[in-house]
Amino acid sequence: MTPKLNVKERAEAQSGEMSAEQQAAIRMVANDLHRLNQAVMRAVDAGVSVEIIRSARHHGGGKWGDLLTPIIIAGAAAAPAPEENLNAH
Repeated sequence: MTPKLNVKERAEAQSGEMSAEQQAAIRMVANDLHRLNQAVMRAVDAGVSVEIIRSARHHGGGKWGDLLTPIIIAGAAAAPAPEENLNAH
């Protein structure tokens, strides 16, 4: 079984065949993703639920990237228990 690499390590491992500009862009994505993950953990610790969903896809030069939007649920709202889902019919 291969060891699980974190985002930064994966980005660096995959960057060997990329130009310097591409490597810099990937490092920026990896760093920003790390900051996003930290912000999500802080929000959850502060008492809100956070779901990140793909809101759009950016296309350019035959390549694409997913754009993200957070869905925030504040307060005591929680996912309904399974039995509540069954009784909702």
